[in-house]
Amino acid sequence: MKIALIGYGKMGKAIHEQAKQRGHSFPLIIDLNNRQDLTAENLKQADVAIEFTTPETAFDNVLFCLQQGVPVVCGSTGWLDQLETAKTAATAHHTGLIVASNFSVGVNLFFELNKKLAELMREHTEYQPSLLEVHHTQKLDSPSGTAISLAEQILERIPYKEKWVNHASEKKEELTIISERKDPAPGTHHVKYRSAIDDIEIIHTAHNRTGFALGAVLAAEFIVGKTGSYSMKEVLGI
Repeated sequence: MKIALIGYGKMGKAIHEQAKQRGHSFPLIIDLNNRQDLTAENLKQADVAIEFTTPETAFDNVLFCLQQGVPVVCGSTGWLDQLETAKTAATAHHTGLIVASNFSVGVNLFFELNKKLAELMREHTEYQPSLLEVHHTQKLDSPSGTAISLAEQILERIPYKEKWVNHASEKKEELTIISERKDPAPGTHHVKYRSAIDDIEIIHTAHNRTGFALGAVLAAEFIVGKTGSYSMKEVLGI
């Protein structure tokens, strides 16, 4: 498989390594120094694009690739208010799109645990849910896309929670997300249900970027030849 890698920071380099180990090649790698090389002509060399850049550039990159008929795997967060436009473009140009806040196999299993726990806690209003996420200081978004996904899964299942906030809150209708930035910290997410009697907590801790990178490569392998929008649930069969 030939991959156009758009974004060559720490995650891009980890994806590069994982994909090479799986026998894939990179006819096009875009970083801060050669953005002008992201052209329709150069994209013709690629079977799929993997996009990990910034909230400011991700949507334009994704849309451009889809318009060229190149399927896209995108892990950039902070632009999802434009996701429906990207999904429409994927269908219109007969190609595929996977956007995920986290490509790690472990995190996607954690998402399913989070949903199940929220369903179990739905009627137990004596427990107050909250989230804590810890990442390295170079992470550009706060809260993390993964934390937002976890929060939205809880909001869908806990009726007395109406919105998430990125600070400590005692309001019953608000779901607290606390974001901490320190080094080194590839990523930890805590979901806690606290009561006067006890706490229930689930935690996912990443030891390195390998799991995230491998998941992105698996998603790229999955999306080639498909049309429309998919999720990591389809990629992993969960």
